Amino acid sequence: MRKPKVLVIVGPTAVGKTTLGIELAQIFNGEIISGDSLQVYKSLNIGTAKATPDEQRQVKHHLIDIRKPDENYSAADFQQEGRRLIIKLSQKQKLPVIVGGTGFYIQALLENFSLGGKIKTSSFRQKYEHFLKEKGSHALWQMLYEKDQKAAEKIPINNLRRVIRALEILEATGESMQSLNEQGQMLYDVCLIGLTIKRCLLYERINSRVDEMIKKGLLDEAKMLFDLGQTQAAQGIGYKEFFPYFQGGIPLEETVELVKRNSRRYAKRQITWFTNRVNVKWYDFSKSSDSTKIKNDVQKWLNERDNV
Repeated sequence: MRKPKVLVIVGPTAVGKTTLGIELAQIFNGEIISGDSLQVYKSLNIGTAKATPDEQRQVKHHLIDIRKPDENYSAADFQQEGRRLIIKLSQKQKLPVIVGGTGFYIQALLENFSLGGKIKTSSFRQKYEHFLKEKGSHALWQMLYEKDQKAAEKIPINNLRRVIRALEILEATGESMQSLNEQGQMLYDVCLIGLTIKRCLLYERINSRVDEMIKKGLLDEAKMLFDLGQTQAAQGIGYKEFFPYFQGGIPLEETVELVKRNSRRYAKRQITWFTNRVNVKWYDFSKSSDSTKIKNDVQKWLNERDNV
């Protein structure tokens, strides 16, 4: 079975992901799935650098404005909704184009990646240890073989710890330990583009963007979140920094500088995260030659046979 092709555009804040995503979606018959943890919230348009109404009219966007500001939205929600959209768009012969900078969300979407946390199985262990004492190691392994043949074939009969662990996982989750061990594999045929520019230029862009956001009304969005109280959305950079200002704690000018500093630090963390955690091909988006190369590389990738 061929894997759906998925184009992904990642990189630090203010690098130009939105612009490139729209351009590539127009060229290659795509629709955009936002890969940003805050753009899901209605009314948070300025601080999240959400695609403008005009930009959204140019190309259809998904996973934008789907939650109220006081509602929660998790990586598991994004994973589930994003995967459903990838299937839907692929069936329509549309190219899914993931655009965003929330690395963990994007990794969870693209890879065979469980978000269930650590599997607690100790409550089942005593039962299997008792069975081992009563019936012996061969009978215990045979039980695993009957319930989960793939896992059993990978585990020697005398490796009792792993045999018991496989039985525990199966009973606790309904999933094979073998399938859990395969996490990290790409579920799709992915072209993963990373945008970067010189660090000094990126920081200049971030500072200018914050100034522009202030002019457009960022304080109003931040005040709305402040008035809502403790919400998930209020933890976003560009919003939480204003809360002490609203409480009379620090001056506005100092607050704006704090937003710029935290945004620059976040951009640095984004670059490090994508470099270390996913297989990104980086392009310098300030070079026209790299911009042309991106389009050529995407076309070449689309012309290749899908992975099986």
